[in-house]
Amino acid sequence: MKLITAVIKPAMLEKVKTAIAAAGVEGATITDVRGFGRQKGKKEVYRGKSYEPDLITKVQIELAVKTEQVDAVVTAIRDAANTGTIGDGKIFVTSLEQVIRIRTGETDLDAI
Repeated sequence: MKLITAVIKPAMLEKVKTAIAAAGVEGATITDVRGFGRQKGKKEVYRGKSYEPDLITKVQIELAVKTEQVDAVVTAIRDAANTGTIGDGKIFVTSLEQVIRIRTGETDLDAI
């Protein structure tokens, strides 16, 4: 089992949700997040004053998937979120040692 965490532009969320559903993902956790990286802040105007924010708003998607689904899901996210411009985001894939469904007590693949 793997945990896929993708950090993407908010405008790409609906496209990514459609793509991961088509790749066989049945559920995801989606969180509004802020961070910084190479993209840096783009200048904005607030009340007539120009400023550069230090944190950029993004969306984080977390998915627990079977190991054999990883390549298809990562490709789906990458293709859907790619605009070809800086700040498109990142995808992280990590191993999951255990998953437990609280309601039923099911574990691991049965809990996904």
